[in-house]
Amino acid sequence: MPKIALITGATSGIGKACAELFAREKYNLILVGRRTEKLEVLASKLSSDFAVKTKILTMDVRVKSEVNLLDTLPGDWKNVDVLINNAGLSLGLDPINDGDTNDWDTMIDTNIKGLLYVTKVVSRWMVARKNGQIINIGSIAGKETYANGNVYCATKHAVDSLNKAMRIDLLPHHIRVTGIHPGAVETAFSEVRFKGDIERAKKVYDGFTPLFANDIAEAIWFCVNRPLHVNINDMVIMPSAQANTTYLIRE
Repeated sequence: MPKIALITGATSGIGKACAELFAREKYNLILVGRRTEKLEVLASKLSSDFAVKTKILTMDVRVKSEVNLLDTLPGDWKNVDVLINNAGLSLGLDPINDGDTNDWDTMIDTNIKGLLYVTKVVSRWMVARKNGQIINIGSIAGKETYANGNVYCATKHAVDSLNKAMRIDLLPHHIRVTGIHPGAVETAFSEVRFKGDIERAKKVYDGFTPLFANDIAEAIWFCVNRPLHVNINDMVIMPSAQANTTYLIRE
């Protein structure tokens, strides 16, 4: 029987790369995102290209009532083997005294509360089956703090802590939990952070080769495919040109 992966933030970047890789490996997919049209296009393509089944759920993970719609999925679709908590974002790059509190709320509600809402629902299904793996997409910003990163770094530190907490709480239920913490990945991340300023976003990746979404998807696939007696608790992945949040070689 084909396995099932549920991916949040599935329409772009790391989420989309994971959807494509897992479909190629014959996983059926539950694709979660805010943009129905993009979800439909992706689901149709993956079903056509790889002969897998797909379900799409249009929702904002920040909204608890929308996340609870996961429970309306037909019974067989609740047999989720892999949950990839990918939905997340950064907004702004300002010192704490100049920060936009609306941006703060959006980051906290998406990166922390959204991850919690989705995990609460899906982990209950996994506990009932005594099986499953949760992949939490963190960031090097959850391991270090950099200038003007303040609230974004705080949310990713929370993801790091929650990853450890889930590992402890779900251990008796044979559920594996893995944190994936990338450095600079060239996705729409910087464009979102700078609110559509494409030129400023491009400069983030000038002069070096960053990670790409497929690099992270392949790392996730590696973690998921370890033997059942093996759990990768934590993985930090950096471009070769980047040592940490602030030390990066541009040529």
